[in-house]
Amino acid sequence: MRLMELQRTMARAVMQPLTRTERMQRKSPAGGSMSKYASRFIKPNDRLTSFERLEIYNRQYWFRVLSCMMEDFPGLRAVLGVRRFEEMSKAYLVDNPSRSFTLRNLGSRLEAWLRKHPKWAGAKQKLALDIVRLEWADIEAFDLQAEPALRKEDLSDEAGPNLQLRLQPHIRLLALRYPVDDLLLEVRENDEDKDVASNAFQERRKRKRVQAVAKLKTTEIYLAVHRVDNTVYFRRIEREEFAILSALREGKPLGKAIDLAFRKSAIPVEKRAGSVQEWFQNWAALGWFTKVGEKV
Repeated sequence: MRLMELQRTMARAVMQPLTRTERMQRKSPAGGSMSKYASRFIKPNDRLTSFERLEIYNRQYWFRVLSCMMEDFPGLRAVLGVRRFEEMSKAYLVDNPSRSFTLRNLGSRLEAWLRKHPKWAGAKQKLALDIVRLEWADIEAFDLQAEPALRKEDLSDEAGPNLQLRLQPHIRLLALRYPVDDLLLEVRENDEDKDVASNAFQERRKRKRVQAVAKLKTTEIYLAVHRVDNTVYFRRIEREEFAILSALREGKPLGKAIDLAFRKSAIPVEKRAGSVQEWFQNWAALGWFTKVGEKV
């Protein structure tokens, strides 16, 4: 058996879901005997059969990837509930097994997958999608690149309608319908609370908070997820701020970005210049921009 064939044969077995008792299935991916399947590429030893040796890897894979899902998406786990989240994670990982050298990318397709499989969230689908988007943005903001930041004086000295600015690669902009930023922070704080008497009490408290948020009337919430000194922060911004930053990310020049942002804006015309100046000062202070150049 060639190396590539060996790798694919083992991967198919390792990524096959466990039984309800968390053991390896007796049937192979092709439907035959798993014992015969394992013997094709794993030798037994004086203590374990080929099946038993393969089962170790099969179980390790699933325990690890399910653990990663729990660590990466505690907010979604709170929204769905523990059991449903675990079943959803298994279904997701069957459709989207690990394909990367790093488990960081494990949940990269979760939002799109949930949209195609709304049964898992049911009536909480919109809330579930909001919190998944936030949790994935949090992951990306933590480890994507940070480039040399544009200084405040660069904005004041060179700002003009044709100036182009580039957002830091790690910044994520989200348009949400629920206050999932507050919810996620509460869930994390709850998970870290060492004074909680039991896991059962902890889960009840989460369920009550999720139910309260799910009952809220949806509204427009705009969020910038960014990193400062290796810590990720959630910063709520105005609709116009979101529009300017989104337009700049798309490569539009400064003047065009501002014009687009104030279409149908409720901010009085006489206050717009001051608002833009204040926003840019804040963004520059946070180091959100890197310079691209100015169109001629």
